[in-house]
Parts: sequence; structure tokens; C-alpha cells
Amino acid sequence: MEEGWGRGENAMEHATMHSSSPPKQPVGGWKAVRYILGNETFEKLASMSLVANLVLYLHTKYNLDNVVSANVYNIWSGSCNVAPLIGAYLADTFLGKYSTLLYSSIASLLGMVALTLTASLHELTPPACNGQAQCEQPNAWQKFVLFSGLGLLVIGSGGLRPCNIAFGADQFDTTTEKGRAQLDSFCNWWYFLFTIALIVALTGVVYIQTHISWVLGFAIPAGCFALSILIFLLGRKLYIRVKPQGSTFGDIMRVIVAAFRKFRTKTSGQSLYDAPSIGQELEQTLAHTERFKFLDKAAVIVDPNELDSNGNPKSGWRLCSVQQVEQLKCVIALLPVCISGIGCFIGMQQMPSFGTFQAIQTNKKIGNNFEIPPAWMGLTQMIALSIWIIIYECIYIPWIQKRNNDETGRLTMETRFKVGIVMSILCMVVAGLTEMKRRNSTLENRSFESPITVALLVPQFALSGLIEAFAAIALMELLTTQWPKSMRTFAGAVFFLSLSIASYFTSILVSIVKKVTSLNGNTSWLGGNDLNKNRLDYYYYTIAGLGVLNLLYFQFIARHFLPMPMVMTVLESPSSCDEEKQ
Repeated sequence: MEEGWGRGENAMEHATMHSSSPPKQPVGGWKAVRYILGNETFEKLASMSLVANLVLYLHTKYNLDNVVSANVYNIWSGSCNVAPLIGAYLADTFLGKYSTLLYSSIASLLGMVALTLTASLHELTPPACNGQAQCEQPNAWQKFVLFSGLGLLVIGSGGLRPCNIAFGADQFDTTTEKGRAQLDSFCNWWYFLFTIALIVALTGVVYIQTHISWVLGFAIPAGCFALSILIFLLGRKLYIRVKPQGSTFGDIMRVIVAAFRKFRTKTSGQSLYDAPSIGQELEQTLAHTERFKFLDKAAVIVDPNELDSNGNPKSGWRLCSVQQVEQLKCVIALLPVCISGIGCFIGMQQMPSFGTFQAIQTNKKIGNNFEIPPAWMGLTQMIALSIWIIIYECIYIPWIQKRNNDETGRLTMETRFKVGIVMSILCMVVAGLTEMKRRNSTLENRSFESPITVALLVPQFALSGLIEAFAAIALMELLTTQWPKSMRTFAGAVFFLSLSIASYFTSILVSIVKKVTSLNGNTSWLGGNDLNKNRLDYYYYTIAGLGVLNLLYFQFIARHFLPMPMVMTVLESPSSCDEEKQ
């Protein structure tokens, strides 16, 4: 069980009161966060080295066709994003963030080692397919080893994704303006280093995997996972470890059950159980609100016998506190916005799979000797994202602050979501037009690869990066700042759950499109190993149509839930680029 020690100067004062000499090193702050960021950078470098080229690995080493490879990728990606719900529960209830991060890192390392073995041992992959019409598929044992490695990476993601940002946020005292600015700066540095790690993975590691050796290309990420664990352990004496206080997910389930058990109870004129907040909990107390009144039934004291001699509920499944009820209200209030975010992510999900297949069937040569790896196209996403963050944080915000005398200078959440939705529509339209041009040129030349340069795919990948820059970051920031500190781990899990739903929906959509379009003996829009025999452009236009519906949904429904002001003792406030540098 981990110990919670407070933050900043308070932690120093606490240590001084209980020790004859002050600690040699300060607790928390940037001295602790640098180890967290270092751990996260190498962990992301390792995991992204796999994500960027997984579709190509399945396609070339396991002889899986385009649709099967894309579905395996989407299901695995979705599982990596839904597992954080379980990881958040374990971290908040039993293990604490520190232990969860450590154990999850070890699981990820073992998963990467397993995948390295699949690349190094010929017995673990089917024979290479050298242009045969029917390639030999992997047997049960080969699938078992492959999926075991991917499963261990899912377990690792379940603990890493909800806890890394939350654990970093624990190192700052957000009751002060300086602490809130440091937290905002930490989030930006986290995303910046994530981008740098992804760029390194997409250039150096992916090139090694594609042109030199899959064994070496997977051994490097495995080494990065080991290095990330070492860096994380080096800072173990500096971390603030907040004691697990129970899972938000468990509290949500208790409120739902208690509210339905008191279905016939009236809330008007009834006293509500409001557990006293002490110490650190005062910073994150939510005041009672009048929205979603039905849920208040869970906090109604129907019978004094529901409380024990100390004034605490005898059963948390029959009587909940106002704080627990308000936490559920927070979640429900943002659900419409999360749904709109998922609509954006669907367009973003297409580039790592079908976008990569497009790159495979274009002219990738530069000069006579160098050929661009298809997975390098993912660099365009990250470059577009990084350029926008730099322009936004260091140019746009200071300019607006000075011109309009605006304290924050930031775009509103509504604007950022709208732009993200529009980018998702444009991304699919541009991808469809590009695919039509690529396919037509290929058919005219009667070749497998289009003579058109792979650079033609840059706009659609760049637009995909801008979807993330506007919609994904906005949703992550919304969940982190609009929910109390006690829900930070849960907020991280919800963010990745949104990504997982988009992945699963994409997999279902691919299967539906393939089945429906092949009815009555027609050629399916998707399937096989040759995009020239498909109509991928029609599939892209279908997703663009869903994006238009998402824009209408956001305009008339979701935006009215954004933001939902909550009465909290402490509100997060963004910092300018200059404050981040300080």
C-alpha cells in the first residue's frame, strides 16, 4: 500500500515535523517528474515502434490479408485502450499508481520479448509467401505465441495509460497558481515527448524493421522497455505516492444500484448524506447540483438505521454520499461530448491501417537506391501535430493575450472540437480523392504499385494529425480539468476507452462494408491483398458521411454539454508558453 505525503512545501514541512533532519531531496515537483517523463518517453518509443508497423508485420510475416490485418490491428488497439478501465480500478483501489506503473511496464517488456521471439524463430511464423495466390496461414501454435505477446502488451497498456499522466499530476500542488501552471506544462511536455518518441520510432526503428531485420527492429523496443523501467526506478525515492482511496468506477456502480433500490423515494424535502471532507479531500470536493435529480435518491437517508454509530453508511450499495453522486453526474454530463470525440477518432483510426496499405501500393522510391518505408507516412501525422502545438502555445496564445487582453488566450473547447470534427471530414474526403487517383493511375499502367509518388498521401495523414491536435487533446484536457483530482486516473481510462470504442467500431464497420458490398455477387469494396481490386475510396466517403452526421450532432446536442461548469474548490487554469518555460 502506498503512502500519501502531501505536496510541495507541505511535504517538506511534514517531513521536518517527523524527523530531526530535513530530507536530502525534495519530494515531487519537476525533480520527480523528469524521471516520469523519461520513463514515459522510452515506453512510448517502444510501444509506438510496434504500433507503427504491426499491420505490415502481420501482412508480410503471417500472410494475413488486408482486412484480417486491419481487423487484428483494430481489435488489439481497441483492447489496449479499453484495458485502462481495469488498470484504473486496480490502481485506485489496491495497488496505487506507482505499483501499477511498475507492474504494467514489466508486462509490456515480456510482451515485446515474445514478439521479438516470433521474428527470430522461424518455427513461430508460417513460410514466406512469394507471390502465391494462396499463402500458407499461421497454425494454432504460431497464433498462440503471437496473441500472447500482444495480450501482454494489452495488460501493460491497461496500467500505463491511465496512470502515467495521473501519477505525474500527483507531483504538483494544484492548490497554487504555480502548481496549476506546472501541471499544464507537464501535460504539454508529455505530449511533446510522446511526439518525439513517435518520430524516432517511425524513422529509425521502422526503417530497421522494414529494410534491415525484424529481429533487430523488435529487439530495440524491448531494450527501450527495459530502459524505461530502470529510469522509473531511479526516481522511486522522489515520487509522491498518493494512497489508493477507492475506485471511481466502484463508486459509480454503487450510486447506480443505490438509486434504483430507492426508485420510489422522493428527493424533495429529504436529507442527503454528505460525508465530511477532511485533509486532502477538501481540494476536490464537489458541491451538490440540481442536475440528474434521480441520482440524488442514492444519497437520501430513508432510515436513520442506514447509518452506523459513527455516522457512516452500513452499506455502500444502499446509501452513497453526495460526493459519490456528483462524480457520476460529472461522467454523465460529459458523455455526449465523448460520443462526438469518438466520431472524430474513427477518421483518425483509418491511417495506420488502410493509409499504410495505400502507401504500400504507391511509388516509394527516392532516387535509385532509397525506398521510403510505408509506416513512415505516420510521421506526417506527428509533424502536423507538433507544428500546431508549437504555433498554438508559443505564437497564437501570447498574441491573443496581448491583443485582446485575454488572460488565457486559448481557443474554447467548443471551437477546438468543431475544428477537429471538420478535420475528420476533410481527412476522409481527401483520402477518398487520393485513393481514386492512385487506383486509376495503377489500372492505367496495369501494375500493382501506382507510379504516383507516396507524397500524394501527405495531406490525408497531416489532416489525421490535426484531428488529434484539436479533438483528442481537447477531450483529454476536458476530462482532466473538469473532473476532480480523485477522478484523474478514471479520466485517463475514459479517454482511452473513447479511442477503443472508435477502434472496435472501425473493425465492425469494415466487416459490415465488406459483407454488404459483396451481396448479389458484387465485388466488395474491401478485402484481399490488392487495393486496386477494391473501392477504398467509397469506404472513405462513407466515413466522411458519418463525420457530417457527427458535426450536426455536436452542433445541436453535444456542445450544450460543453463545458459543464462544476463548483469546485480548485479550478485548473492554463498557462502561457512563457510560464511553461519558467
